Amino acid sequence: MNSPKRAASKEPRPVKSAAITADLPTATALKLWVVLARSHDALVEVLKADIERHDLTLAEFAVMEALYHKGPQLLGEIQKRILVSSGGMTFLVDRLAKRGLAERRACPSDRRARYAALTKKGEKLMRSIFPEHAAVIQGAMMGLKQSEQRELTALLKTLGKEAARLAAETPACKAALAEQE
Repeated sequence: MNSPKRAASKEPRPVKSAAITADLPTATALKLWVVLARSHDALVEVLKADIERHDLTLAEFAVMEALYHKGPQLLGEIQKRILVSSGGMTFLVDRLAKRGLAERRACPSDRRARYAALTKKGEKLMRSIFPEHAAVIQGAMMGLKQSEQRELTALLKTLGKEAARLAAETPACKAALAEQE
């Protein structure tokens, strides 16, 4: 019989699939996925709030951070690093260029290719905000001891490599990789 509270609020009753709960490996994997997603979302909110204080979006900051740490790069290299579309990469570099934070440079060996680089203004901004941003990340990770952070890093690398291997075996991924060659 439904409890009076549940009946009054008309909340749907949680349904547990017997097939999923009986299959412990599947239930464990589903739980891990939910925990990973929620942890990621919570961490992104902390980082987003920090970055937005500097009038930057997460994606703009990602471009600037890549250029700050790696120096001038081909747009395609940055695109792969920060996981945005080609059009998104162009849009981000254009926005940063309008603000005087980044610039485009011609590639001496391939006139079709373009580099992005931080301007002096962009470098100055990153020098001033990155140490504080790194401290925010460190603070956000304090729920785990350093040894736990290292262990989780290793585990997530292993998980990511296996997921990438599985993804590469899918027909859609194989077709996309074939197009890149």
